[in-house]
Amino acid sequence: MPFAGYLASTGRFSVIFAGVAGALGCALGSTAAYFVGAYGGRPAVLRWGRYVLLDAEELDRVDRFFARFGSASVFVARLLPVVRTFISLPAGVARMPLARFEIYTLVGSFPWCLALAYLGFRLGRAWNTNPLVQSFFQRFDWVVVGLLAIAIASYVYMRWRVPKT
Repeated sequence: MPFAGYLASTGRFSVIFAGVAGALGCALGSTAAYFVGAYGGRPAVLRWGRYVLLDAEELDRVDRFFARFGSASVFVARLLPVVRTFISLPAGVARMPLARFEIYTLVGSFPWCLALAYLGFRLGRAWNTNPLVQSFFQRFDWVVVGLLAIAIASYVYMRWRVPKT
């Protein structure tokens, strides 16, 4: 999102457009997690949740959060740094109405996406000229490369080393 904000600073599109596009992307990814919860249920989350850093204890915590706040918990969770990542699975397990889930996800994700895009917009020209900005964001490039390498290695390992049942 910060890079989208930088692109907005060059005049390619507006910061608002970047925020909306980010919220739509968040909704798309969250819908996939929602369906894992809805069709796989709690057993699927417990079985494969560790691959997305979600263990039984974390799932219980998010379940309690969802039970306490109901459908509005999706909106509230989208505004919270860590919980926002995991709320889609319990929403799917609880079979929250999909249309309501999508609306709360879009509305709750938009402020984060807009804020991050605005940060990139404010950095503007410093993006390519300020060494501090370059080194800060370059670290994230390596994190993304590392996560992709781990994901590919895990897939290859699971595909060829784990016996099929």
